[in-house]
Amino acid sequence: MIKLNKVSKWYGNFQVLSDCSTEIQKGEVVVVCGPSGSGKSTLIKTINGLEAYQQGEVHVDGVHVGHSHKELAALRARLSMVFQHFELFPHLSILDNLTLAQIKVLGRNRADAEAKGLKLLARVGLKEQAAKYPGQLSGGQQQRVAIARALSMDPKAILFDEPTSALDPEMVNEVLDVMVELAKEGMTMVCVTHEMGFARKVASRVIFMDKGNIVEDRRKEDFFNSPHSERAKDFLAKIIH
Repeated sequence: MIKLNKVSKWYGNFQVLSDCSTEIQKGEVVVVCGPSGSGKSTLIKTINGLEAYQQGEVHVDGVHVGHSHKELAALRARLSMVFQHFELFPHLSILDNLTLAQIKVLGRNRADAEAKGLKLLARVGLKEQAAKYPGQLSGGQQQRVAIARALSMDPKAILFDEPTSALDPEMVNEVLDVMVELAKEGMTMVCVTHEMGFARKVASRVIFMDKGNIVEDRRKEDFFNSPHSERAKDFLAKIIH
């Protein structure tokens, strides 16, 4: 579904990604973790064209992730992304947040888009909030709306960029529960997260990054039980404690 081959990226003279290669199969849930500044978010943003890369190749479902409008349009029809800070339109109702891209990008009529939006809001337990605005919802509710919006585009894979890090602790589980259900249903997911409980529960693999490098890319059991690198051992000791 997703293939990265020797992807490198620089900000000026600073190299933020260095020869990063991995493959993600359909239905896999891959957790990307590592210390702050390791390149995790940049890595997944190269997958959907939000960050340009200078060397290597990225392919999603057979589409080359380049920088032309045609390539990006084809890519966005296959991938959805959920951000750390929700990125909902504050001036639109919750339902309109879900229908806008369906109408503008997928060409659905309003009635079909609203029916799809309401169905997905019900799925994340928020159908009764459809007429409200984002500012009237809690952080956890807004993030669940963001996940419903991502699903409204019928993606083949969803990218999550630290979806719980901006939430109060008591709101984290309500978002993770939705993500766990998606994983059980076979959605291809790439998740940048520090939620190791989530990783242990649903991940197929764990990618551990440090200083722009993929240091480990292993089955979750192997990563948690016997990490190869001292850096990963140190990271796990701190974050699990």
